Amino acid sequence: MSTLAVTAAAVGAIYLTRMALQWLRESSLQDRVVLITGASSGLGEACAHVFYKAGAKVILCARRVDQLERVKRELQQLNVKQTQVHEPKVLPFDLTDFDAAADKVEKAVGFHGCIDVLINNGGISSRGNVLDTLLDVHMKVMNVNYFGQVALTKAVLHHMISARRGHIVAVSSLQGKFALPFRAAYGASKHALQAFFDCLRAEVAQYGIGVSVVSPGYIQTDLSLNAVTSAGDRNAVMDAATASGMTPEYVANQILQAVARRQDDVVVAPLLYRIVVLLRALQPNLFFWIMARRARKEDKLKSS
Repeated sequence: MSTLAVTAAAVGAIYLTRMALQWLRESSLQDRVVLITGASSGLGEACAHVFYKAGAKVILCARRVDQLERVKRELQQLNVKQTQVHEPKVLPFDLTDFDAAADKVEKAVGFHGCIDVLINNGGISSRGNVLDTLLDVHMKVMNVNYFGQVALTKAVLHHMISARRGHIVAVSSLQGKFALPFRAAYGASKHALQAFFDCLRAEVAQYGIGVSVVSPGYIQTDLSLNAVTSAGDRNAVMDAATASGMTPEYVANQILQAVARRQDDVVVAPLLYRIVVLLRALQPNLFFWIMARRARKEDKLKSS
């Protein structure tokens, strides 16, 4: 057999092995109950699609009932042949209604008897400098991005500890690892999220519960359009970086893989942003200098 043929056979074997391993990982989600917040659009909607196609029993959570029903209909119209699929469930939920979290979780458990995977995806972004951003804006962003996730996670945790299994995903951001100017409220909420779930991971490992913190870069969603300004208004501007970012489908598949592989900390971003994460950790003074230059540049653009 020629060297070329041997090489081709080896590459083919590696490819088939990787495909088989991926299939085995994804098949582990068959019949698992997956609760997804922020499932009415963007990344949450994409997560609903990939977990539904993997055979999971998805529970769709968000405030907008009409959009949740739309997502449910679209899922049911998918032509899925490889796996047995289940009817999605709709559970309207406002993350800032902390007192309702326990009741909502009980309703979710009532659908299928348990919650195997919780995906904390719902969130809001912000735009504005520290000086001008109202305290109410900081509190709003923190309530949605941090306290809402904490309240829901704590409500789900009791069931997972009793079952001694489960997996919790916190959809953070690269801004949970390094801060950008004019994003203080958002960055602070994501830094808090990272710390909380890092602590949680250590505490629940003894119960067989996995915790993944997924930190994506820019994603092609309406996050920047729906961001709140320093005065609390809707930003209504699509950032160029967001418009050219990763597709929600790609990031959703990375989240599915994180659950299937029980990965602890996952950065989903191009190489440049991964380097920035390292730069912040290894050369903080250089990172701060670069961020100061970025802030001055943005100030000039706004004033011109």
